[in-house]
Amino acid sequence: MRASSTMPLPRLLLAAGGIYTAQSLVGGLTFLGVPAVLRAENVALDRIGLVSLAMLIWALKFLWAGPVERWRIGTGGQRRSRVLILAGEAVVVLALMAFGLAGGTDFSVILGLLILMALASATVDIACDAFLIEQFPENRRGLANVAQVGGGYLGMIFGSGLFVVVYAAFGWLVASFVLAALVIVFSVPMATVRETAVPTAPLTAAGLLKAVRRPEIRIGILMAITFELGGRLAQALAGPFLVDAGLPLATLGLLNGGGGVAAGLAGTAAGGALAHRFGAVRAMLSVAGLHVLSIVALASAVLLASDNLYLLVSLFVIESAVMAAGFVTSYARLMSLASPEQPGVDFTLFQCASAIAAAICGMSGAMLAAGAGYAPVFALAAFLAAIVPPLLILFERLLRKEVLQ
Repeated sequence: MRASSTMPLPRLLLAAGGIYTAQSLVGGLTFLGVPAVLRAENVALDRIGLVSLAMLIWALKFLWAGPVERWRIGTGGQRRSRVLILAGEAVVVLALMAFGLAGGTDFSVILGLLILMALASATVDIACDAFLIEQFPENRRGLANVAQVGGGYLGMIFGSGLFVVVYAAFGWLVASFVLAALVIVFSVPMATVRETAVPTAPLTAAGLLKAVRRPEIRIGILMAITFELGGRLAQALAGPFLVDAGLPLATLGLLNGGGGVAAGLAGTAAGGALAHRFGAVRAMLSVAGLHVLSIVALASAVLLASDNLYLLVSLFVIESAVMAAGFVTSYARLMSLASPEQPGVDFTLFQCASAIAAAICGMSGAMLAAGAGYAPVFALAAFLAAIVPPLLILFERLLRKEVLQ
């Protein structure tokens, strides 16, 4: 399906990047910012752990993707993506303001507002993904995915780092209102674009059952899961391993906040360039090959040079960059598999499959490392990365066969 938008590409990219930054801001606040602040206010660790419940919503958003998509798709090719996105961001802004006013009160209120923000943001994500697929032509989606992934990294900075810094200086109320103001600013570009009609009208109602009946979606789900397994497993153990290797916590914080974000943005740009230059299929396969090299090098260093912190940190930063490039290229490829009739539902399934696989990798990686040690688990991550390129080739052949039938 070709994009029908007549808007200049830079304006569309700015609009999409702003929304994805706002989305990730909520994620950073929930996953990193709020837990740090709550601990500083002497909230018990077991209660802080409940905050992660809000993140489960992102893995379960496929459950309501169908109704959202049915409302988003209007008659005669008209779309309501922009209206839905802006309404969701308005809910986030109001929740952030209430969040600031509720600071220091009942923990259940704080948790409820975080869950509300997660619900609104996850719903916005469904609509914004569909917006990208419909408004960008396939040969420009690599650039759109740069805005998508790059906005994610920038939002994490605001939601985690900025929130904590402002909280330390001015308190909970000001920190929350600053984030609310940022969400408004990031939403302005989307408010200024005009969502043009998509020529292809839906033939039947959008839904999950319709999605999983398509071979392209089933293959795409397998792609989404297998492509990131090795990287997710290595990423889940990065922090604990470096701490056990002797890296100071302050240095680890700088690595995650500065080096990790810089590497992520660099990888995002590189992935976008690859997708734009060579197309999504070849770019995804190329990054998969790079992933094999980076994780094999990391596993080798863990086994043979575990006392060389400089080498280990460097390899983890490189792996972060390759992971970011992988997000861009895989998103570009998976978007091309989404049906024109319900792109929001189809791409949401891909993202949720990836998120669930990431959660499983995080839990299983920690348990395996506790029993067998770090080296075997990183070796397993290298093996999982090594089987991805041949699997991708197999998946592409299956997809070509489906097209020819």
